[in-house]
Amino acid sequence: MSELFLRGLSRWQADTQREAVADVYVASYNGAVGGVAPEREGFLRRLEDHVQRPGFEMVLAGGDRPVGCAYGFRADRSGVWWPDFPEGPPLALAEVTSSARAFVVAELMVVPDQRRRHIATRLQQHLLARWAPSPAVALLPQDNAAAGAAYQTWGWTRTGSLHPVPPTPPLDLWTHRRPPA
Repeated sequence: MSELFLRGLSRWQADTQREAVADVYVASYNGAVGGVAPEREGFLRRLEDHVQRPGFEMVLAGGDRPVGCAYGFRADRSGVWWPDFPEGPPLALAEVTSSARAFVVAELMVVPDQRRRHIATRLQQHLLARWAPSPAVALLPQDNAAAGAAYQTWGWTRTGSLHPVPPTPPLDLWTHRRPPA
């Protein structure tokens, strides 16, 4: 792929691109850490829900076909974002999202044959650009050291771990606070 473009998508555009985004999801997570095969239908259900969240943003990377995607939404203090955590939002997360201005990075993915081209870096920068100086949060599987290293390189800080309802394994909570421009 010679030229790579990033483009922000509206809710409607994101919905029309759902199958292409699901293809990126499956390709990105196939053979990922933990050995769990990506579940396309489950992803499509989550995406359908996420598109409806307040402050939804999506960025797609590609040329003739999508090769990467990042999306997220504004965190909701009501607890809707963390139904899989029996005790409600953990203290570290509640503090970050208390203003209802925090942005949740729900997905950041790049197909394997396009990695190491700084696509993920550009996707997360583009996704967060509109939300500065608001804090951002992301939940990463604890066994995904590569993702944790990337987030750390981008200025994110691991601020704790969360234990959702089984069978979901524990997750690391990462936060990012950018000063105003």
